[in-house]
This record gives sequence, structure tokens and C-alpha cells, in this order.
Amino acid sequence: MTAPATGAHAGNGRRRFVAPLRGHVDAACFRHPLFDGYGEYRDLLTAPHWPDIEALNARMPLSGTRFARQDAGLLADGLHYEARTAQGCIATRADNWHDLFNAMVWLRHPALKHALNQQQCRHIARMGSRERSPAQQALTQFDESGVIVQVRDAALLDLWDRHDWAALFRANAARWHDGGITVAAVVGHALMEQVLVPGRLLVGKCLVVLGDPADVLKQVIESMSAGAILTAPSELRPLPLAGIPGWHAGQDAAFYGQEDYFRPLRDGRVYPRPL
Repeated sequence: MTAPATGAHAGNGRRRFVAPLRGHVDAACFRHPLFDGYGEYRDLLTAPHWPDIEALNARMPLSGTRFARQDAGLLADGLHYEARTAQGCIATRADNWHDLFNAMVWLRHPALKHALNQQQCRHIARMGSRERSPAQQALTQFDESGVIVQVRDAALLDLWDRHDWAALFRANAARWHDGGITVAAVVGHALMEQVLVPGRLLVGKCLVVLGDPADVLKQVIESMSAGAILTAPSELRPLPLAGIPGWHAGQDAAFYGQEDYFRPLRDGRVYPRPL
């Protein structure tokens, strides 16, 4: 999608995020753990020049799907972005971080992106293009700021349910390294864009898989395609990503005490069961 970036800590402002110029980005930011799993595409981010559409298409693993330069000629077809994508044409702005990260997620997780597009098109067919259902809002939030988290220890999920951030992140720091809780995949391209600016406190919109299934992503894709998940934004669990051990500098007690970022649980807020 090409919507404005979302998912930053409210303390950083709600104005539209403006990414820095390519030449002003420190390539060290791409070593952030958020980019784990995207190592084979790092050259697209660190090369002196923007990759062209042909270079992106050469790496597209999904048959019948291609990136196309978004210009007046492409938009003249009058199609909705999602409808055009469903026809195998992903509109992509040139020299644009947001769309480059979107392309990178397509390259890494094509089946997931295809499932998101299918669901968006299903709801557009039902609602029309002028109104957006709660499901469309949830799908968009996940597409922009989504993180898939695997939790093997149900006690950690209980801490997350209660927003006991100090216990989840600090007291159980070892569990983030021994498999008790794991970031299985970052799929939100808006989150990636915001890492271009060092020090931003990001919040992921998470789907949670409990237990140890053979293929976490496959389970998410199948549930999404069946319409069993992402039916409303309230299904997405917020996760202050800077709290994950090793994801931010200075993770001391005072850091985890910042209630404007590590927010207490709202009265009446109940999260749905994980997958």
C-alpha cells in the first residue's frame, strides 16, 4: 500500500512522516533487528542509487505479479490501487522509501501480501471504494505496521495482555532470546520507513501465534484468507518495539517507566485469543 506511515510513538507527533533523502540515510540503520529476515535485499537499500522497476521485477518470486512505475499513464486506468494489484500490477513510486519497503515485503513474503490484497478486494467489492469497513482498517494497519509474534510460553502472553511491560521485556529478557517469545516476521513497511530516522520509538500492530506450529506464516495466511482474522483493528495487539531486548539503546528501569510510550492497559480493553 502507499498510505502514509503509521505506527510511530505518539510522542513523535502525528504529522505525516517525511523520510530523509536517500543520500542522508546512515546505512547502519538497516542493521536494526527489525530488518532481520531481509538481509538478501539489503543491497536495494544501501546502494548509492535507487533500484529501478526492472531490478525489482527481476527478483519478484510470484508469477504473474510485477511492479509498475506509478505515473500519470498508469493511473489513467482509473483503477483502485488494490484492484490494480489484484490484476498483477503493483503501482510503485520511483525514488520513494515507503514504496521500496513495500516492494521488499512483496519480495520476501509474496503469499502474505497476496492474501492481504485478496481480502482488501473482497471488502471493496462489498463496500465500494468510498467507504472502509473495520476489516479494511485492520488489514491496512497490519500491512503498514504489522508484526507477527510467536509466543511459546503462555505466561508471557498474560503479561502482554496486562501491559506489564517491565515484566515482559526486562524481567523476562532471556525469553526473547531462548524462544519463549519471538518476532517471527516484520511485515509493516511503514515501520521500516521510520527506522530511517534514528531513535524513533515504534509500535508494532501484532498478530500473535501461540505454541509451536510448523509454519507460523502459513497459519497466519490461511486464517487471513478464510476471513477468520483481521476483521477489526481491535484484534491487533500493540507492541512497543523499542522495549524488545536489544532493539533500542538504554533499556534501563527509567526507560521502561515511560508511560507515554509503554502505555498502561485501557479500562475494558480485552485482546482476542491468539492463533
